[in-house]
Amino acid sequence: MNADPLKQYLKSEGATLVGVGDVTEALSKEIIHLNRGIAIALNRNLNRETIRLLARLQGLSVAWLSARGYRNLSIPPDSDRQKDKLITRLYKLFCHKTAATCSGLGWVGKNGLLINRQYGSRLSWATVLTNAPLDADEPVRESECGDCVLCVMHCPSGAVKGDHWSISNPRRKLVAYDKCAALKSRRQTLDGKPNCGFCVTVCPYSRNGKREKAGK
Repeated sequence: MNADPLKQYLKSEGATLVGVGDVTEALSKEIIHLNRGIAIALNRNLNRETIRLLARLQGLSVAWLSARGYRNLSIPPDSDRQKDKLITRLYKLFCHKTAATCSGLGWVGKNGLLINRQYGSRLSWATVLTNAPLDADEPVRESECGDCVLCVMHCPSGAVKGDHWSISNPRRKLVAYDKCAALKSRRQTLDGKPNCGFCVTVCPYSRNGKREKAGK
C-alpha cells in the first residue's frame, strides 16, 4: 500500500518529516498486530505547543487510517506522559526511536538520542502504530556517528559512554541515565524541565540543523 499520500498529507499539515517502518521485531504480544510505525517529526522544541501540533498530526493520521478501515494506536510525545492516561501503560512497550530508525529517519547516537542527518537531535517525535499494509521505508541499520566523541567529551556528568548503536542490538545501553538525571536535578530548569542539553548542542548534526521558530 503506497504510503506517499499519507506522508504528503501530513507534511502539508505541518510535519517536518514522516516515515513508515516495519516495526514487527520490536513489538510485544499486546500490540503485535500493529506492525507499521508511522514516525512523525517536528523541527521544534518539545513544549506544550509542539505537543499540541504533534497530537493534531496524530489525529489526522488516525482519521486517514480509520477512514480506510485500519486499526491504529497513537503513542504520544515523551513529555506528554500524563499518569491518568491509559496510553501511558504502553510506553514501555514501544519507543519513538524504534519507529524513526525503522523508517529510515535516523539512528540512535552515542548520546542516546535519535539523530537525523539533516536536523540532528533537534526534532520532536510522535508515533502512530497501525495494521495498514503500508510500504515500509528502508531502515537505518547502523550508527553514523563515526569517530566523533564530542558528546562523550562534553557530557558534564560522564553519562555518555561512547558506544555505537546498531539495529541488531537496539537495547544496548549507550548512556548512564542515572548520572544524567542526577546532574539535571541540580541544574536550573528550562520551561519547567531540568536543563542540560550539551550532548545536543555539541553534536555536528544538530549544529548544522536549524530549529524552526515557534509559531511557524
